[in-house]
Amino acid sequence: MDSADDEVEEFSAVAPPVIKIAAICGSLRKASFHRGLVRSAIEICNESIEGMQIEYVEIEPLPFINTDLEVNGTYPPVVEAFRKKILEADSVLFASPEYNYSVSPPLKNAIDWASRPPNVWADKPAAIISTGGGFGGGRSQYHLRQIGVYIDLHFINKPEFWVNAFQPPKKFESDGTLIDLESKERLKQLLESLQAFTLRLKYGK
Repeated sequence: MDSADDEVEEFSAVAPPVIKIAAICGSLRKASFHRGLVRSAIEICNESIEGMQIEYVEIEPLPFINTDLEVNGTYPPVVEAFRKKILEADSVLFASPEYNYSVSPPLKNAIDWASRPPNVWADKPAAIISTGGGFGGGRSQYHLRQIGVYIDLHFINKPEFWVNAFQPPKKFESDGTLIDLESKERLKQLLESLQAFTLRLKYGK
């Protein structure tokens, strides 16, 4: 085998880029089902999806958005740290509970801070997961997609993921841990779709 063949073989053996995902939960309750969905997503990613890493990004420390806190184009340190996490991520996973047919106040607050100039959400692929009664938080997803239009987020369309938390069989433990195997499999499919979409948008693959 000549050197040219060696170069081709070496190129083909190069591992695909690792996709870094920022996971954000709109519920501040420590035992919330939405935090449980994020934990499950991280476990699934670590155990069975190669080439993708999920980091949970906390939004609880963020102050209420107030432009008086912006000084000479800079933001409070906790806001700057949050914006940096979003900027460095390849894509975003939102765990979005439904509050009055919309997104939760903490999540909207985080979205607003990161959309301040320069908008660090811009051109990032994203996906949404939610749970609850009835529609499983689905209405919050539709509102979040509407917000995403203005801040230039690119949501995957399929598969959609929401879970009716109170319909048999049991979906969650009391500490928020997801235990339903069918829901875990659907969550894995969503993560794989987000990974493929991110690779296509960022690298043309």
